[in-house]
Amino acid sequence: MWTFVKAVLLMIKQEEVYKIGILGKPHGVRGEIQFRFTDDVFDQCDAEYLVLNIDGILVPFFIEEYRFRSEEMVLIKFCNIDTEKQARELTGTTVYFPRAVAEENKDELSWAQIVGFNLLDNRTGKIVGKIISVDDSTINLLFETKTETDNILLIPANENLIKGINKARQTIAMEIPDGLLEL
Repeated sequence: MWTFVKAVLLMIKQEEVYKIGILGKPHGVRGEIQFRFTDDVFDQCDAEYLVLNIDGILVPFFIEEYRFRSEEMVLIKFCNIDTEKQARELTGTTVYFPRAVAEENKDELSWAQIVGFNLLDNRTGKIVGKIISVDDSTINLLFETKTETDNILLIPANENLIKGINKARQTIAMEIPDGLLEL
């Protein structure tokens, strides 16, 4: 209950959450909806709520129950979403998870949690850009990084290149391969 009061009293800011999925179509008539996720942190942390982007405002939605349908999808029922029509209104909504809750319950960060972190060049100490997504469509993970000049760089997300992660400052220091920043 106290978590609900704090969430309502304090406006949730974009930097306080990270994207973990999107809501799909309703399932049945009692308000369940498909939730396709990229990070199962909500299950690992036994979360009380998820944050949805409703008309540009981040709003906590409390979980009544959920059940896994596959490794990437659950059927979820939110409190006070009791009809198929109410669930349909949430279709396509982006789902976020509070960074603070994830960090309390987990020592390691997931790839989804680092979206929004600044990428630092370990040699120069300068900010290369902000990680806007993690591309896992190939065998080699890539940080899609947006520079101050709005250029997009694809940086290999190889664990051997990562020299340090500062959760508090939301930075990742990397040994960036020669010539990669000049492309």
